[in-house]
Amino acid sequence: MRTLLTSALCAALLSCGPGVAWAAPAPDAADMSKPATEHTRAAHAAMSKEVDFADRQDFQDAQRGFLAPLPDRGRILDANGRETWNLAPYDFLAPAMSRDFPPSVIMPTQAPDTVNPSLWRQSQLVLRDGLYKVVDRLYQIRNADLSNMTIIEGDSGIIVVDPLISAENAAAALKLYYAHRPHKPVVAVIYSHSHVDHYGGVHGVVDEKDVAAGKVRIIAPKGFMEAAVAENVLAGNAMSRRAQYMYGSLLPPSPRGHVGAGLGLATSRGTSGLLEPTRLIEKDGETLQLDGLTFIFQMAPNTEAPAEMHWYIPELKALTAAENCTHTMHNLYTLRGAKARDPLCWSRALDESLQRWGGEAEVLYGMHHWPVWGAERVRTELGLMRDLYRYINDQTLHLANKGQTMLEIAETLRLPP
Repeated sequence: MRTLLTSALCAALLSCGPGVAWAAPAPDAADMSKPATEHTRAAHAAMSKEVDFADRQDFQDAQRGFLAPLPDRGRILDANGRETWNLAPYDFLAPAMSRDFPPSVIMPTQAPDTVNPSLWRQSQLVLRDGLYKVVDRLYQIRNADLSNMTIIEGDSGIIVVDPLISAENAAAALKLYYAHRPHKPVVAVIYSHSHVDHYGGVHGVVDEKDVAAGKVRIIAPKGFMEAAVAENVLAGNAMSRRAQYMYGSLLPPSPRGHVGAGLGLATSRGTSGLLEPTRLIEKDGETLQLDGLTFIFQMAPNTEAPAEMHWYIPELKALTAAENCTHTMHNLYTLRGAKARDPLCWSRALDESLQRWGGEAEVLYGMHHWPVWGAERVRTELGLMRDLYRYINDQTLHLANKGQTMLEIAETLRLPP
């Protein structure tokens, strides 16, 4: 099922900057007492009729490969004992899950009238936390932060992909992995793109001295540092303030407060940092041998991030389109004020992945949400997302050429079935 939810884009600027821990002030819960207005109830009722909420495929996929939950209901603390993550406040989304973890498949409950039904469904899906096996040698830790941390097992060590926002959360994710898998050293870290939820926790999985000594390689797409600095430093303060409104991060979790962020439940509040890449992927089709596995890279600049890349591992028949193919529709222009994304570049990048590997990939995994399995479903997923962004691009131009303003286009444009 394709969720018709325009989610927030990566949590790129909710931390104050590299190496700085950030915490929201205590919210005033008094304003959470307001019931849904008649207009809100009508809008949510209309949404309920637009989507097939009886489709359970996503719930089955989100459960598949489950090995172990995060301990202590996902409560993670920093060195000073301050919480950087805690799933317990979100138990209202799926009460049965908190009492009897894990059920075979979470059966979604009906959304309260204060919450968009699609957001309620999405938040129940991303509530799934813990260690998951995607395929042999490829694992993910989900819902330890806004993004997924992926671990790929090489011959002698492990390759960590996108180590979350906060070092504390990344360290907890790695600890969970080691509790259930062999304790091999980290030999490489891959940043799929230049948003902080995909590199900020790197100090939680590797020692900077090991990187300097050449024991650990850090791999990223061309232009990574320039893009990371431009968004997180130059415009950081302004976008941090706007992001708090965009994500509702100061609201307490509740059916009348914070329910989720689309790409995940929320953003962690630990210590973010950055280690500079030791190896840039500069050419489309570039191939690297990493600890016994072949990585074939596809450049995907100016898509969801200014610097982004996809890759395919033929030995595992595993494909990732980074954050360009998730189970939600991204904003093409974020409310926090990040650079506008080019939907045509986005569509072309997905089409290129489909043409190159759609005939052989058996699993498509992402840096958010859950994978899809089977060659036909991989092709369908890539094709739907390709068409989504191309349709938005083409129809926006079509309506603009007919004389509509951007506000009129926003009210007129509707996706086809």
